[in-house]
Amino acid sequence: MTVGKATRLADQLVRDLEQRVLSGELLPGSRFPSEKAIVDSTGVSRTVVREAFARMSAKGLLVSRRGSGAYVAESARYQAFQITRDELAEIDDLHRLFEMRAPLEAEMAELAAARHRKSDLDAMWAAIEALLGSANVDAAVAADTAFHAAIARATRNDYFARFTDFLGVRLVPSRTVYLRNSDDVPREEYIRAVADDHAAIFNAIRKRDPSAARNAARAHMYKSIARHELVRDVYPGGVAAGSITDTVT
Repeated sequence: MTVGKATRLADQLVRDLEQRVLSGELLPGSRFPSEKAIVDSTGVSRTVVREAFARMSAKGLLVSRRGSGAYVAESARYQAFQITRDELAEIDDLHRLFEMRAPLEAEMAELAAARHRKSDLDAMWAAIEALLGSANVDAAVAADTAFHAAIARATRNDYFARFTDFLGVRLVPSRTVYLRNSDDVPREEYIRAVADDHAAIFNAIRKRDPSAARNAARAHMYKSIARHELVRDVYPGGVAAGSITDTVT
């Protein structure tokens, strides 16, 4: 068996075992199936099983007890939510992420319209100006991130701000490759379209119109899905043909 194939099998086994833990099929403190049982049920080698167990242990989902076997960690059901770069390998993965993000952004915009302070508006507008004036992709990504972070802070709900900060670039999958290499849409036109979306959200928040802010934020997310779809045409192999880094929505 090649190293690459063994790695892929271990990846799949980890996903399967993790799902069994997080779904409650394997409860905290319960014993994991033995290596032999997993080998017999899946057909993978013991080497693959041991690699999967090592990864589960590193994730804090599994604990080994000498002479007794492997057990589900007592804190396994309370592991932090994560979206890893490896999970964002295809355009369809990005679409699903934006579908998750849409209600979050809509709710934040609605609350920001009702609760914002002048300092929040100043931060949002500064981020829009920075986006329009960005000299490179990194500067554009930073400005985009700053705009959405300012909305999160304007909700006056620290959990929104913390969750947005935690997700960071995971909330905004890669379009760096597209911005740097595609001639289909000039970079300036693309940036202007995003800035116009941001301005629509900003104006609704500034006017303290929660309904309009919600609608503008949701529209922005679904326009972002359409913009990301262009990557499928530019890179038939999907996002994996480029690199998963940052993007401008």
